[in-house]
Amino acid sequence: MANNGPSWDGLLKWSLSHSDGASPSRPLRCLIFEFDVDLFVCVLVSEEDRQWFMEAMQGHTIDSISRMKQISQVMKMPEHLLDSQGVTTDDLEGMLDELQEHVESIDLANDLHSIGGLVPLLSYLKNSNAKIRAKAADVLTTVVQNNPRSQQLVMEANGFEPLLTNFITDPDIRVRTKALGAISSLIRHNQQGITAFRLANGYAGLRDALVSDTVRFQRKALNLIHYLLQESNSDCRIVRDLGFPRIMIHLASNQDLEVREFALRGLLELTREESERNLDRADVNLRQLLEERTRRIIAMSEEDLCAAREERELVDILWTVCYDEPSLLRERGLVYLPCDDEMAPDVVRDRFEPPLRAWAARRDDEINEPPVPLLLGPAQ
Repeated sequence: MANNGPSWDGLLKWSLSHSDGASPSRPLRCLIFEFDVDLFVCVLVSEEDRQWFMEAMQGHTIDSISRMKQISQVMKMPEHLLDSQGVTTDDLEGMLDELQEHVESIDLANDLHSIGGLVPLLSYLKNSNAKIRAKAADVLTTVVQNNPRSQQLVMEANGFEPLLTNFITDPDIRVRTKALGAISSLIRHNQQGITAFRLANGYAGLRDALVSDTVRFQRKALNLIHYLLQESNSDCRIVRDLGFPRIMIHLASNQDLEVREFALRGLLELTREESERNLDRADVNLRQLLEERTRRIIAMSEEDLCAAREERELVDILWTVCYDEPSLLRERGLVYLPCDDEMAPDVVRDRFEPPLRAWAARRDDEINEPPVPLLLGPAQ
């Protein structure tokens, strides 16, 4: 369990319960000292106040753990037994909704395995009801998202295999989409997961997702493809050999703006290594695509131009990279417009930014977050 240090999850729940009128309020007497711009220390004046406050926080945290244990016990029950007790699919979905709320806390997400809840959750990926399979993948996405510890635990519990099976073969498109979302979160910044995805021929599943008629499925597939291509140049050859460029050229004319942008990003990523010829720049379909998108962008209303900000830049960069000349959008002054934010999206930097620099930038953002007060013992 996460027993070290203050329970910030409990603190949050305590704060909410005392700000919505649900619980009687109690004034706390404390002294606040500022050590620097990032550190504040709140010292509770009396031992009585401190004990009451800590018990309140602990109570909320214990409540979450207790509920997660109860939900885990229900998930361990066979389907026929739940049916005999009158438990409906809606009941199970509501239970999984509650579990998802709890595991939004990274500490509680990591606790899920230690209290015996991770394996039963993985078993729900094989539930006979499609709604439950989809919801289980959704909860799992929350558990592993930006959480290396839970990613490792899921891999060790063989959670990757049922997710991949659901993604590739499930007859329900919503289950396939949710499973792909969970896989994307599971293997992101997880080399073991990326390797497992390659070895399991996950790219073939991504190709099937791209040719589906479900926009959400296509978006998730394109998003994961872009990430994997950024992580490894060698994957560009896999994508090329499986015929992805032709599919992405087609999707770059999709009616959905996000699908178009993700497809253009994928095509741009394939131009990274010119010597590899992962993208045939002499392909007449590619040139026709860029010319078509240029014409459509030029014909857009001012409102649509502002919404297509990233698409404008992507088309401009692709044209310049492929044909070594300024695009018509640049000549018309349509790459950057007054309606754009002060800093336009830097697509090139996103492609070539080293992982360490990206990590350092995220750390800077974290450092600039508002300070969190530290709670110490009573003042002497």
